[in-house]
Amino acid sequence: MQSKCKANAKCKVQNEKYHLRCLECGKTIPDRYTNTCPEGHDSLLRTAYERKRIRKISGKGMFNYIDWLPVEEALSINASPITYKSEDFGKELGLKNLYISFSGYWQEKSVFMKTCTFKEIEAPPTFLRAKERASGKILVVASAGNTSRAFAEVASMTGMPVVAIVPKSCIHRMWTTTENHDCIFLISVDGDYSDAIAISKEIVKIEALGLIEEGGARNVARRDGMGVVELEAAFFMKVLPDYYFQAVGSGTGAIAAWETFIRLIEDGRFGRAMPKIVISQNLPFAPMFSAWQDGRAEIIADKDMRNAEEAIKKMYADVLSTRNPPYSVKGGVYDMLGSSNGRIYGITNEECRIAEKLFESEEGIDLDPAASVVCASLIKAVDEGFVKKDAKILLNITGGGYKRLREDYKMYEIEERMELNPCSSVQLPLDEIERGVKEFESTELLASRRVVNV
Repeated sequence: MQSKCKANAKCKVQNEKYHLRCLECGKTIPDRYTNTCPEGHDSLLRTAYERKRIRKISGKGMFNYIDWLPVEEALSINASPITYKSEDFGKELGLKNLYISFSGYWQEKSVFMKTCTFKEIEAPPTFLRAKERASGKILVVASAGNTSRAFAEVASMTGMPVVAIVPKSCIHRMWTTTENHDCIFLISVDGDYSDAIAISKEIVKIEALGLIEEGGARNVARRDGMGVVELEAAFFMKVLPDYYFQAVGSGTGAIAAWETFIRLIEDGRFGRAMPKIVISQNLPFAPMFSAWQDGRAEIIADKDMRNAEEAIKKMYADVLSTRNPPYSVKGGVYDMLGSSNGRIYGITNEECRIAEKLFESEEGIDLDPAASVVCASLIKAVDEGFVKKDAKILLNITGGGYKRLREDYKMYEIEERMELNPCSSVQLPLDEIERGVKEFESTELLASRRVVNV
């Protein structure tokens, strides 16, 4: 009887739309909002989809690719990246086949991400995965601003609640294009991104609250959501690129690209060669660049993150500051670079400014600072001769269009409900946090909107 039950359970896993697989032990894992290997391996989990040939349906935005998203439902939101062949910027660099993936707000190109970054394609599948796999618990999201803003925007549009935690210095990035902030519990932290993450982990431990940690790089919904960039590009280009460029903080988006390329190669219709994945970090805070230059699979804080706090303050794109990136983990950035014969560039602030000005003048759209970093890395790669002038290049512009958005929408600042100081000698006021979040959870309006309209 026991073996029969095990067999039935195995069949159930196999009959689902997807399952998870640990890259260390190869174990097949049913998804219960599972973000780590049950056997304790330090490895990313990866989704294995039953459908091996991706379909592109129409009229559902990013959910046109729902076959390769770890959700059953789709949200009615108009968020999806676009791909186009660059003429002016490509010509300026002498590149014949430069393709640009743009995530942001650009009406002329029919791309309408109202938070102006590709974080907006991470949030919807993450919300839905939590709804479907975690009994409707409330997500807790920590970020340097862009990710939390994307989750807040989706929350304001759908009524799905979120607890967002950001550094006090990044609170200016917390706005939405709607006035409804009833579903957003915003906490500011007198510290940096790492402090925000640490506090999020403590808050989730409060047993009386129905909270669940979003999961960061380990969350397959976030990675597969970002993979829509590469799927959209594949259907536009009809072939995989020779080179893929992206600026990174944690590297999660580049890992997502790698995983999507693996699936597309298995699909068989877009080519068999893995693109060279080229990532870039903004100096002076570039721990993965430092470790990779030394040929190390591990980041050493004393070598790669000296004077981290001061270095982060000097960055042009401080949203790319992550002290604990998934670099060494199985299936992480180090493995991705080795598997794709990739490269990391370290980009100065001045190089960012020059690249940003050039891109905007040639393409006609303003950039998020992180996107300026990747443009600078492409310029450097061309100057060094790393890329061939006739190669097919996919440049991932992960954010832009703020100027256009301000012309069409008013931005509503989100008021913080609590401010915390993790550096204080006084312990975190967990009782106060519990009372505040409980009040947030129990509001009549919030309770009535917990069932999302999909």
